[in-house]
Amino acid sequence: MATYDLRSPYHRGSRTVQDKAGVRELADHVGRSIGQGIRPVAAAFLEIQPMLVLGGADPAGAVWASPLTGDPGFVRATGPRRISLTGAPRADDPLATALTREGTPVGTIALDPRTRRRMRLNGRARPTPRGLAVEADQVFSNCPKYLQKRQLLAGRRPEAPGAPRRGTRLTDQQREFVAAADTFFLATVHARGADASHRGGNPGFVRVPSPYVLEWDDFPGNSMFLTLGNLAEDPRAGLLFLDWTTGTALQLTGEARTLYDGGSRTVRFTLTQALETPAASPWRWSDPEFSPANPRNGD
Repeated sequence: MATYDLRSPYHRGSRTVQDKAGVRELADHVGRSIGQGIRPVAAAFLEIQPMLVLGGADPAGAVWASPLTGDPGFVRATGPRRISLTGAPRADDPLATALTREGTPVGTIALDPRTRRRMRLNGRARPTPRGLAVEADQVFSNCPKYLQKRQLLAGRRPEAPGAPRRGTRLTDQQREFVAAADTFFLATVHARGADASHRGGNPGFVRVPSPYVLEWDDFPGNSMFLTLGNLAEDPRAGLLFLDWTTGTALQLTGEARTLYDGGSRTVRFTLTQALETPAASPWRWSDPEFSPANPRNGD
């Protein structure tokens, strides 16, 4: 059973990884930015977002990351610790059933490619007549590292989302799509809740050695190690890859483990199920301007 210091935002898994990296003192300093309240600047940021990524577990226990989209204003701060969403995941989304229950643990991330800003809010979701509400346990922002800049193009895509295609292995086309990605979202869980985060790099930073396995190097970040800490406690994970041009969403669920080699870390994800939904997002984005923080592949 996991143990926790209730005065700290970190559980045993995060502490283990911080200690391996030798950054516990820095993590304590950075962790002071994690709170429960939604500040006015964060509320204003949320109100201009056309997308929110939500992470959590389905009724069978598989972990998924799901995209929620809408016109700006569809997600708003409606209390000092609450966000409300107009709309909910599609009925065929893996998290749809879980989110019909009160108190479902979720992690959310609002990432704005236009400004290279992102905000994370973790808490408990409940259904509302208009969609969802999430009561916050943790609210914090991240630095713009590894976040590619994109502009939102005018006009919504006219077509409705297509029927999801399910599989237990990646197709050749899906492997090519993942290998060309510069961004994905990562959902993890722990005994106290769920978390959704972002990973980015130059195309090729995610490697696909087989139809069942993905790998990526863990680049230096904020030293909190929330995601890797969760994986140290519970290997279940969900990945979301978006086609920023066509709106196609590729959702993957499985298990992820961190491999250590001296001072470097590699995460290896083993797939159990894939779900590809054409035109899952109505938004069209420009080609990326890559983050100057991205390591060159092979470095």
